Amino acid sequence: MTVTLMWEARAAEGRGEELLAWAREQELPGQPLRREAFRAPQDRVLVITWWDAAYDAELPELPEPAGELVMRAVHRWRFESLGTD
Repeated sequence: MTVTLMWEARAAEGRGEELLAWAREQELPGQPLRREAFRAPQDRVLVITWWDAAYDAELPELPEPAGELVMRAVHRWRFESLGTD
């Protein structure tokens, strides 16, 4: 099974590039099948990782950035991949 973890944060005003760089620098204990970073308006950063694991497996996730770097707590979601069409 492939499990997908999504990590999304909104940077403090004008700090989107800094948050993106921070997220890309974070090492995970373990190697996902794939890792991809995205950005969106309002200085939002999204990181998606794919893992070969059971849905409820203990998987490494990106940590919370320092409080002054973000406007709010990080949002996290977990999905089971159903394949591609």
